[in-house]
Amino acid sequence: MSEVPEGLNLPAFARKSPRPSVTLTLTRDGENGVEVLLGRRSETMRAFPGYWAFPGGGVSRSDKEATEFISNNSGAQDSAIVAVVREMSEELGVVPSGNALQPVDSSLRERILTDKKAFLAAISNEDIVTDTSCLRHISSRTTPPFGPVQFENTFFHLHIGDDDFNPSLELQTEFTAFEWMKPTDMIQRWSRNEIRVAPPVVTLLMELDRTLKRFEGDMIQTAEDLQRRQPGRRSILFAHGVEVVPVKTATLPPADHTNAYLVGDPEGEFVLVDPACHMREGMEELAEAVDRHKGELIALLFTHSHGDHIGDMDLLREAFDVPTWGSEYTSKTVTCNRILNDGDILQLGKQEWTVLITPGHHPGHVCLSSPAGIVAGDMVAGIGTILIPPGTGDMDVYIEQLERLRELKPHLLFPSHGPVIPLPEQTLSYYIKHRKQRHLKVLEAVKFGHKTISAIATMAYSDSPDAHPGLAQDQTLAHLLSHERMGLVEKQSNEWNPKGVE
Repeated sequence: MSEVPEGLNLPAFARKSPRPSVTLTLTRDGENGVEVLLGRRSETMRAFPGYWAFPGGGVSRSDKEATEFISNNSGAQDSAIVAVVREMSEELGVVPSGNALQPVDSSLRERILTDKKAFLAAISNEDIVTDTSCLRHISSRTTPPFGPVQFENTFFHLHIGDDDFNPSLELQTEFTAFEWMKPTDMIQRWSRNEIRVAPPVVTLLMELDRTLKRFEGDMIQTAEDLQRRQPGRRSILFAHGVEVVPVKTATLPPADHTNAYLVGDPEGEFVLVDPACHMREGMEELAEAVDRHKGELIALLFTHSHGDHIGDMDLLREAFDVPTWGSEYTSKTVTCNRILNDGDILQLGKQEWTVLITPGHHPGHVCLSSPAGIVAGDMVAGIGTILIPPGTGDMDVYIEQLERLRELKPHLLFPSHGPVIPLPEQTLSYYIKHRKQRHLKVLEAVKFGHKTISAIATMAYSDSPDAHPGLAQDQTLAHLLSHERMGLVEKQSNEWNPKGVE
């Protein structure tokens, strides 16, 4: 069944056009080859906290107003060029001056950080003079549709030769560290799960590394080649051995996609998790991803049997002639050639993934765990919320399984809906605290004397006035049923009472 409770008609999520954004790939000639500058994002940032990424950000309205003062090497005036120069001034304290860098006065930089229009004034008054002739547009990517907001990002590149520029963390608002690294070194550290790197940065670094080798380390030729080809690799790598393919599904808004995952050795055996396609377009997207993969697909694996996780099996069999794996409960919905049990080890090429049976959201729910992190199914969400269906879910068991996942201290969480979850222990702790508090509020509402689900939900969700009434009542029932199983409440003639109260 769909995760939208039966009988509820929720408004469809209206996806807006992607917002424009920019990033800068800054390179230099290091002692042992070309190095690229990356910064570690603060853990307070909403997007990719704690991740290594390129400097950059969104294109603002004031950037569009400043286009008459800045042009690129072809003479074109574009707000993206203005934005990347402004972001450099904010985050690095410099602006491009041909193939060199020009420092920005610290007091001016401080003003720009607090008011984007200060940059417009500085450019128009020539307090900042910049030469963007060596900035190259080397790639464009649109972020995947698993988040509520998408970005159409322009990647710019600037090579500064043997300049020993090292940005200061003073006045820094987004990054806690900067480091120059060879692309191959960064990729290796990421592959060993030592660091977190934003997905588009990973694939661009891989492309940069391959092209540098083709041109024997010549960064200028490499940049010119990237500018001509505009590589736009479609693989979305959440971690080494974890590639995601968002598939359009009828799921709980604001999500409108389910994440299918290619999990396993990037050059060996792998499985396709939750191929939820019900339309040919989705099947073809999955088939293209499998064809791009350098390894061998050995199975389709389902985390659980909700309708937004199990695709049209006729379509899937048309594309993939491989066995199907799932838990014993999932096998009641779809024929499974292998029944997965808690503690099973899946040897996928050089990678080992451990099967965790984590009921609560749904019986027989499966997670997969490895040093890369946990493929979490519907235990958590990167967007929206997780519902515990009253008929097949169990709130107490769900909370217990969240605590189990937290004890594993995963590197990352890979949810079925929304982007990768970068701070797993923090997220799991929030889920556990939030669900326990709501669980208690429902019990308190019954003890207070409320007897109907509507009245109990109104009191239990009094701190969440924006909650959908239908969803609040649905989840209130899930809490009540768990309390009933624990012997704390009982249902009498369609009314709920504390246990033992007539």
